[in-house]
Amino acid sequence: MQNGQLRPAILFIAGLMGLFGVVSAAAASHGADPRLLGGASAMCLAHAPALVALYAAWPMVRTAAIAALLLSTGTALFAADLTARHLLGHGLFPMSAPTGGGLMMLGWLAIAAGAFFKRADI
Repeated sequence: MQNGQLRPAILFIAGLMGLFGVVSAAAASHGADPRLLGGASAMCLAHAPALVALYAAWPMVRTAAIAALLLSTGTALFAADLTARHLLGHGLFPMSAPTGGGLMMLGWLAIAAGAFFKRADI
């Protein structure tokens, strides 16, 4: 995917992530054990707005693309693993939630690095 196609894709992913965050929060409130779905919801609802912010700041933040990729991939992996554990009784694959968490941390680090790698034309 080229950089020109990535920006709108990130906004689309943010919308889906927000949707899943609300759906999983609702499902968690009606289940016997809300911890796993509640955790998946929290991660999605925390990172969807961050992706929207990256979409908005894209022209000004040189690290926006890599940060958005890391955050979206990490959040999806983490939330999917928690959801699979809730629904199926097992995770996606060994270390999938920690891998997703690590990717999210790298995404936030990429956002922080954006303060030092501004675009030359701004």
